[in-house]
This record gives sequence, structure tokens and C-alpha cells, in this order.
Amino acid sequence: MGIYEERGELVKPKRKLFSQRTPPATSKSEHQVELLYAIGGLSHGSNVSGVECYNPLDHEWKVLGSISRHRSSGGVASLNGSIYVVGGYDGVVCFSSVPRYEPETNSWKRDVAPISEAKRDVAVAELGGYLYCVGGYDGLLCLSTVERYDPELNRWCRVASMNRRRRGLGLAVLDGYLYAVGGSDGCSPLYSVERYNPAEDRWTPCSPMRTCREYLGCATFQGKIYAVGGRDDLTELRSVERFDPVANEWSAVMPMKSKRSKVSLAAANGYLLAIGGYDGTVHVTTVEAFDVEMNKWRRFGNTQTCHPGGGVTAINTAPCDRETPQVVRSR
Repeated sequence: MGIYEERGELVKPKRKLFSQRTPPATSKSEHQVELLYAIGGLSHGSNVSGVECYNPLDHEWKVLGSISRHRSSGGVASLNGSIYVVGGYDGVVCFSSVPRYEPETNSWKRDVAPISEAKRDVAVAELGGYLYCVGGYDGLLCLSTVERYDPELNRWCRVASMNRRRRGLGLAVLDGYLYAVGGSDGCSPLYSVERYNPAEDRWTPCSPMRTCREYLGCATFQGKIYAVGGRDDLTELRSVERFDPVANEWSAVMPMKSKRSKVSLAAANGYLLAIGGYDGTVHVTTVEAFDVEMNKWRRFGNTQTCHPGGGVTAINTAPCDRETPQVVRSR
């Protein structure tokens, strides 16, 4: 295993994606909109994906530049206007470093403290002004450990470990709790789900999913947790289920149009979007949007590049700041 530090490098502009035919998801109002950022990814051919931004007002993805170092299978989450990429893998070694991306300047920073151990296949989410890094794989073992990042102290600390070891898990925030969904224990995909209470620093079991899933997409949307795609014991999945915290149960919803493992799921601007993933043959760029009322998925354009093992997160921005960042040099 090895621990690598990032080195700043020139962020090169790429060509602009053509506009899609689908109408914009959000009208040009005085309300805030959420920009989606797809970060990183590394294919077996050492092809490296950079940073893409989706603007709902224009309904298009733009490539902004490169990531600070070749990296996949890291956790991606936003906190206080910055995007953090936690841990990951370059095809040879795992990382403990945490590069921070500033959307306003389109630059990468190296000022974040590393996590305690190098690992990949982690899940990361923001809760209560902290980042939580959950589970993962250190190159030898599947992990149950959890670390919390305090941005004011610039420090990670251990909190209570999960009851199960999990890599390639989903992580969602709902009603002040963290939910660790599925994943793999290092031997097989999991049905199980557990919930973290930060006030008690304790994980408790929840109702299991109907399908075992690893490398799934997971997000909270309209008060429910969605688990989409992933992989079971045999193949990539297009099935979808959602958790109702009131009923305390999972129920099936309409499957996606495409099979997708390592899919990114994001809730933004009133949409639930399944972005990219692996369909069992190739890494795809297609995006699907879920219509809750119609209980169906529809095509929602494409990213410009694939992001195998990358992540997606949202950043709030005011309409006056709707232009995506200009390309600058990383610092």
C-alpha cells in the first residue's frame, strides 16, 4: 500500500458539450439552482476523467479541466461550497489524501488533513457541518471504520464503527441520520442497512433492502432513500427500490432503462438523476431522470466523458452566478 500527496497541475480546457433537446429543469428565476459536478474516474486503460459541471439552466454538461491526480473509487461530497475527494485508488495504490476542489476558481487545494488510513470504495456524506467517510477497502481488508471531518479544526477523528464491514456501499442522509446501504463485506453483496445517530455515536440495524447490491447509487429524494442499480452476485442491475422511514420498509419502483453499477445518484433541482455507471460491457455517459408521479425513468442527456469510479455532488449557486467557472491554474 502507499500514500500519495497531490501535485497541482495545469487545468486544460476541453471542448463544450452540445445542448440537449430536453427543456431545462429549472426556469431562470430568482431562486437558487444546484450545479452538479462529476469528479474523477480512472479506466483500466489509464484514461483519466476530470471535472464536469452540469448547469440546469442550460441543460448541458461542460468539461472544466483535470483532477489533481489520477484517482477513482474515492468518496465525493460537498461541504461549505467546496468539493472533497476522500481516499481513492490510482490503479496501483490506495490514497489517504483529500484534495479539495473550489468551484468558484476551478482550482484544486491541498490544505485538507488526510484520513487515518489509505482506502478506496468509501462512501462520503455531509451531516451537521461535518463530513463522514464510511467503510471502504484498504487493499487487504474490507472496513467497518468511520471517520468524521471537522472543517474548523481541519481534523479527522474516528467515531463508532458500523456493525458490518462494507465497501462499495451507498450512503444517504435523512432526518439527521446517516444510512449505510448495502455494499459488500469482501465476500458477497449485502442486503443489510444500518443507521448512524450522531448524538449517540451509535449504529443500529434497519430494514434490509429487497435486493443485495454493491457499487450502487444512493440518495435521499422527497423524504425517502433511493437505492439504484449496483451489482448482485451475478450481474449489473437496473432495478430500483426506495426506503420509507415512516413505514420502515423498502419497496420496488420502476427499474432504470439501463443496467448501471458504480452509478452516481444525485437529487438536484427537483430531479433524481442516475448518472453514468457500468452496464456490464462498457462505461456509459447516459443520464436518466426519475419521475415520481409517473413512476418512470426517462433519458436526460449525457455527460461528455465517462467517470468510472468517480463521484457526483451538487453545489448551490445563485442565478447571478450561473456561469460555470473559468479555467485557471491549480494552486
